[in-house]
Amino acid sequence: MATDPRPARLAVQVQPQHAEYAELRRLASSFEEMGVDVILNWDHFFPLNGDPDGLHFECWTMLAALAESTERVEIGPLVSCNSYRNPHLLADMARTVDHISGGRLLFGIGSGWAERDYTEYGYEFGTAGSRLDDLAAALPVIKDRWSRLNPPPTREVPVMVGGGGERKTLRIVAEHATIWHGFGDVETLVRKNRVLDEWCARVGRDPREIERSTGVAPTPGRAPEQVADYAAAAQALHEIGIRLFTVGWNPAEDRDPGKVRDLVSWRDEVNGRRP
Repeated sequence: MATDPRPARLAVQVQPQHAEYAELRRLASSFEEMGVDVILNWDHFFPLNGDPDGLHFECWTMLAALAESTERVEIGPLVSCNSYRNPHLLADMARTVDHISGGRLLFGIGSGWAERDYTEYGYEFGTAGSRLDDLAAALPVIKDRWSRLNPPPTREVPVMVGGGGERKTLRIVAEHATIWHGFGDVETLVRKNRVLDEWCARVGRDPREIERSTGVAPTPGRAPEQVADYAAAAQALHEIGIRLFTVGWNPAEDRDPGKVRDLVSWRDEVNGRRP
């Protein structure tokens, strides 16, 4: 893809697991004070690692609370599961959080994958293909409902679609998303960026309209005593067109915010180099 003139942005995914809500709220406020651009959570009903029955909180009610307790950062799910809510209801929930936050909602959505969430909460798991078909059908409904709500959203809500399937997911991204959140190493993301560009050409969309996003995984230092270098990992991703960088924060394991501070500094440096 062509060089993206957008500035680099940094998100922290505060995992809503293994902590009381007061701690999650404190973390979100702390990261906002550090200067991150976006605070994300996820849409599951049970922890994804550690004790599978440990402390865990629901996505959208947490986002509504964070909309009140933060002031500047965008907030959103990485990503909301399309299967768990009627698309009209989900649109209304998202619109409400958008207003509570003063127009800071980033609407992440995906087709779902965590089978335990489905079975314990009574949703039909289906197949990966059927869930993607449901997502493709729901997105136009969500956008139409936004246009008919009173009041409507405060702005054109950014829609982030997560996933990397080249036959269905990237087509959905090309048709509906303003942000694509992909997964994989640099080589994988280069290929999937190219496939997404091809889907944009097929559906008549300018691929430059879609911001590219992924998680930042650390690269090992050259010597055993060196710490993992998040900034180097982010730089490699930036060079292939990624502009929204997400680092995860597990309240049960993460204690040192150095990785976040390093990425804030890297973001400011790389943005300062823009023409």
